[in-house]
Amino acid sequence: MNNETKWDVFEDALRALEEFGEQGSSWEMAYDDLSARYAAALPDDMPVIPEAVGEWIKDAKARYYDMLEAMTKWTLDQPVFDWIHDNSDTFARAWLDGVWRVEETGEIVKLEEEK
Repeated sequence: MNNETKWDVFEDALRALEEFGEQGSSWEMAYDDLSARYAAALPDDMPVIPEAVGEWIKDAKARYYDMLEAMTKWTLDQPVFDWIHDNSDTFARAWLDGVWRVEETGEIVKLEEEK
């Protein structure tokens, strides 16, 4: 999995631009590579959620719940339900984007796309 963010690609582009300027090289040579990397990079402002909420998202998606079911399931652990209730926008972004940063560890989780 590639954990490169859009900011990482932007910083590389700035460094490359400086190098090309110093060497007189052609910027077009790197443009295609940088464009492809930027398109594939993760968002810089991905949601940050507790690990237990991330595990719930993975489980709910595996059970083919829709987002409303995942947010209102009465069988949820109370702390997970409370966090979702208090942070519904963040939960929705993590659910829809399929990528988030784990609050406790900083790890980036990216769900595999369905085939």
